[in-house]
Amino acid sequence: MNFDHFNIRLMTSQDADNYFHLVENNRERLADFFPGTVAKTQTITDTENFLAYFEKLTTERTFYPYAIVDLQTNQFIGYLHASNVDWNISKAEIGFYIDRNHSQKGIITKAVHCLMNHYFDTLGFNKIFLRTHPENTAAIALAEKCGFELEGRIRHDFKTSAGKLIDLLYYGKLRKA
Repeated sequence: MNFDHFNIRLMTSQDADNYFHLVENNRERLADFFPGTVAKTQTITDTENFLAYFEKLTTERTFYPYAIVDLQTNQFIGYLHASNVDWNISKAEIGFYIDRNHSQKGIITKAVHCLMNHYFDTLGFNKIFLRTHPENTAAIALAEKCGFELEGRIRHDFKTSAGKLIDLLYYGKLRKA
């Protein structure tokens, strides 16, 4: 999937070096809301194992990790995934982040738009949802720009890496009938 000079593609264990550097450059920003990623990518070897696990989950159709690659530099500048896949309902949760040097440029919004088409048209999901902290104004704006609707606030639904329980806003988007 391409837009502008970027490509979105499924990640494999061969992407360990690029993914490690993306996480390493953003480790502090990711600590609270991607604690598993931060913990499981401490070294290139850890990252290879982490991505091998992702490949297993993709084969099982329960998790789909994608890289946003800058086609001019061949660098990973962002990450998206479909997780919490439930094929009985045909829904999944989308998660994403972008490198701090590429944030606030509209790249992740375009990537989410592109991936949503893929989720609905190719993978066949009927619903995509996302959860975000009520103070994450960038994620809220992205959700609304991409046609997600606020479905509610889930109290104490996530524990940060510091151990604090926080509320999350739940946004959903349905496939057009």
